[in-house]
Amino acid sequence: MSGCEITIRSIQHYLYCPHRWGLLEIDKAWAENLFVTKANLLHERVHDPEKNYVARGKRVCTSVPVFCDLEDYNLYGVVDCLELTENSNGVTIAGSDKKYKISVVEYKPSKPKNQPYNEDDLMQVFAQKLCVDYVFGCDCNGILYYADAKKRMALPLQENFACYDEKLRLILTEMRDYLKRGIVPQIRKGQKCNGCSMKDLCMPSARRVYNLKKEIEKIRDAEEQEEKMV
Repeated sequence: MSGCEITIRSIQHYLYCPHRWGLLEIDKAWAENLFVTKANLLHERVHDPEKNYVARGKRVCTSVPVFCDLEDYNLYGVVDCLELTENSNGVTIAGSDKKYKISVVEYKPSKPKNQPYNEDDLMQVFAQKLCVDYVFGCDCNGILYYADAKKRMALPLQENFACYDEKLRLILTEMRDYLKRGIVPQIRKGQKCNGCSMKDLCMPSARRVYNLKKEIEKIRDAEEQEEKMV
């Protein structure tokens, strides 16, 4: 093994903001906001085994655990949805004598503005693809589904495999280095923090800092008064 196991979802956290990822993975901090709640509710609906079904030659499976323990990867996680379409050039699946072409579908609550998809989301799906290919022995497609736009985006994973693979290996190396040293990455320049659930923990506002100082001063004053009375 090249290092500790990495969850697929944490890759997206790291790419969005390495500092935020470090607070989550190393300092074990967490906070939620409206955006996190919306994403959680969306994934709760998707990750429902009771919603697995077969229709028009396609099998849909939700909340599928996958992994890849090959050297340089050592990844594991849960795929939102696998779509299995009957295809004579596909792969066989346990419990069926038919062959299927597999597609990974990752659900996101909001489509980004002025671009078809987020590169961070793409890399998360690419990591899922590696694991699905490893488990099922296939060459699956990757799709992002943005719930607010009700739109599916096919991702260019197969045609750009070597590029994304090199990028993923570098990302995993960086993540493991921070984990090994127990160091939270610094906030990078130009980081967009609006909407981040960790903003108040990461960058407390001046008002919150002021209020905290006032509370500390009150405690110290009270202690001084007690000492004078003794």
